[in-house]
Parts: sequence; structure tokens; C-alpha cells
Amino acid sequence: MLRIPVYFVPGLGASPAIFENIQLNEKEFELFFLEWKIPHKGETLQEYAKRMTEDIKHKNPVLVGVSFGGILVQEMNKIISVRKTIIISSVKSNKELPIKMKFAKLTKIYKLFPTSILQNIEKYIPESISEKHLKGRKELYKMYLSVRDKLYLEWALEQVIMWDRETPDKNIIHIHGSNDEIFPIKYIQDCIVLEKGTHIMIINRYKWLNEKLPELIKN
Repeated sequence: MLRIPVYFVPGLGASPAIFENIQLNEKEFELFFLEWKIPHKGETLQEYAKRMTEDIKHKNPVLVGVSFGGILVQEMNKIISVRKTIIISSVKSNKELPIKMKFAKLTKIYKLFPTSILQNIEKYIPESISEKHLKGRKELYKMYLSVRDKLYLEWALEQVIMWDRETPDKNIIHIHGSNDEIFPIKYIQDCIVLEKGTHIMIINRYKWLNEKLPELIKN
């Protein structure tokens, strides 16, 4: 029996390591994990999505994207034929972005954001955090911010805020946490809600995802 190819795209700056606990039946599914590329100067999101599709070696794959990766797979599925597109902790159009991001789009204030903070995020961890929790948090940052190239970070931040999609694709399967702190649930419509799920539920709620993803892919 042919296995279903499933390609995963992590969140902004994140490593494919965020998917390390995602396990699907090996007899039914074949998993692939895409890594971020450094964007070309002046490259559009659509041009970047086309480059990312060059790493997909199967016809009609399933695309799964987390956060900014969810935005990207929606652009990718306009370029290639896919079996399913699933987004996690993401948005289906710019209308689901929180007010602060819409404000940043109008004012262009995001251009003033010091990406050096993201490049050296460990320095900003409060000293009051215990060594035990500090280690755990640093490990999360290594997974969620493994790509710290300044050009990439500035470009990716701009692509999220300036995303021009206004009408959601009705065929998108959207999984979202009720406690998502980046894309609050109050702005999200037509999604499968994971109660108490946060923006990093791909890491800490993987058991639920391992149970639900197979049926979402096949049905």
C-alpha cells in the first residue's frame, strides 16, 4: 500500500525539531520536514513559497504548517496540487490577525522592531527563573528560534504582518488552541479548537495531535 506523504513546515524561525514528538503510523504515512531557507533580497512570499515547493518530491502531498509555516503552506498549495492542507496555531487570512498586528501593518511600526532581541533571546530571560526552568526554556528557544539570520527574521516578520490574503480557503483544516497567545482565538473562525492549547501546542499537546491528525488527513 502506498503511504501518504506528509510535509511539515515549522513556525517562524523554528527548527523541524518542534515536530520530534509527532508520530503517525509508518505503514500509512511517510513524514518529511522542511527547513527554512534564507530569503533573497526583495523576495515575495509567493516567490519564496515556489522555492519551498522545490523540496517536495511527491504528487498530491499533505501539507502541515505551524504558525508562519501555516501561512506559507497556504501559499504553497496555490502552486502545487495537494491532498490536504492543515494549519496549526496559525491564521487563514489577514482578517484573523490580532489588532496589534493590523496596527503594525498600517503604521509600518514593525520595521522598528529590533530583531537583535530574537537573535539573542536567551539574554532576555529573567534571572528570577530557576535553573531547572531556565534550561527547559532555553531548549524551547533553540527549537523555536533556530534560524536567527537577520535578513530572514526581518523578512518573515514582515510577511506575517503584510500578508495580503483576505478570503480564507474553505478547504483549509485549521487546528487552534483556545489559549493561543500569538493569534488569540477570539479572532479565529471555522477551526477545530483544542481547549487550553497554546501557541506551542505542537510541542506540549502532541499526543492529541498524534491521535487526531490521521483521521483529518484520511477523511
